[in-house]
Amino acid sequence: MGSEVSFGEVAQLVREVVHPEKVGDVPYIGLEHIEEGTLRLASYGSSNSVTSAKFRFRKGDILFGKLRPYFRKVIRAPFDGVCSTDIWVIRAKNGFNQGYLYYWMAAYDFVDFASKGSEGTRMPRAKWEHVSRFTRKFLNLDEQRAIAHILGTLDDKIELNRKMNETLETMAQTLFKSWFVDFDPVVVNALRAGNPIPEKFARAAAHYRKNPEALGLPDHILRLFPDRFVDSELGPIPEGWEVKSLDNIASFLNGIACQKYPAAPGEPSLPVIKIRELRQGISESTDKATVNVPEKYIVDDGDILFSWSGTIMLTIWTQGKGVLNQHIFKVTSDIYPKWFYFYWIKFHLNKFQQIASDKATTMGHIKRHHLSESKIITPDSNILRILTTYIAPFFEKVISNALESRKLSQLRDTLLPKLISGELRVKDVERFVEGKL
Repeated sequence: MGSEVSFGEVAQLVREVVHPEKVGDVPYIGLEHIEEGTLRLASYGSSNSVTSAKFRFRKGDILFGKLRPYFRKVIRAPFDGVCSTDIWVIRAKNGFNQGYLYYWMAAYDFVDFASKGSEGTRMPRAKWEHVSRFTRKFLNLDEQRAIAHILGTLDDKIELNRKMNETLETMAQTLFKSWFVDFDPVVVNALRAGNPIPEKFARAAAHYRKNPEALGLPDHILRLFPDRFVDSELGPIPEGWEVKSLDNIASFLNGIACQKYPAAPGEPSLPVIKIRELRQGISESTDKATVNVPEKYIVDDGDILFSWSGTIMLTIWTQGKGVLNQHIFKVTSDIYPKWFYFYWIKFHLNKFQQIASDKATTMGHIKRHHLSESKIITPDSNILRILTTYIAPFFEKVISNALESRKLSQLRDTLLPKLISGELRVKDVERFVEGKL
């Protein structure tokens, strides 16, 4: 093989064609399920929901989006399933490591090479005959395994952070619902005080009568909550609490038409945050705008962004500075904590999505009056301040984990081409990476 090896000598293209109706209910992966540029599978579908021929893949196979390859949609399959025929299924040939091959294909020089040899103007597709000619320095199997281990360790930590954030989100949301929607502490206090329990909370009351310690709140926190309910426009709510609108507790700043603020060649610029960036983060294809935009439209880590048009979604931004585009709100408040208005927007999110989906236009949306009509319950500021000490740490850890994952992803993408080319030696990099984890 000499000092270099071609992709065609390393990789095997697997074309096991199957028909969805004949494989049963198995996971289906389309291009829409793979995030752009992040090396992550965002979701997956079911073979029962698709038609026409697909490719079968096995757990551990490399899936590479050949349609518009510059999107860098590359993952290792986490399970067996079927995928779109616009996705290559690839396995390493004998003598080559599958993990090493995955990072070979995830490197930007390979993605660029595949893109330059694509066929088609409107829907360019990578050509196997072209990418087969891509070459790298030949590395022995031990080096391949070591490279796959180093880069895989970074990806494992990124995935661990993602799973940890799912758990933290669930815990925080469970607390929020218990305190501000179901009013469990008020139910418990009303039972202890012998006060009436509204019919709406009868089931919860029965549960806490049988299990008086089930709520698990310390007494000094439980005492913060009222011990009786009063009537309101939303039905029974805790005494002393208020009904407000979403736009009473936070400000919703709409973005700007960023095409009016283009970045001149060579001028400092910022990425434009559109709905695509909310879904997948900053990528090579993200638009740029000049830094000379009004300060209020600059987005930074930890900001709450809420898209009100098209794809209705809510996110905590952790991708660095950017410019807020139209159709997205930056949500802020000088009075209420960030977690409080974040979870209240999330509480109403399904309703907003339904409003948008009912629109006759191709891009459904919500309007300002929908924010005013969306009611929330808020306690007095003293209670909220103390409760913040319970929920805010979950929220802040989610942001911290996401920021760490961004740094790890950047580190992986910096090391990847240097390791894969043999420019950096494995032992030196191993010690460096251990200090970062």
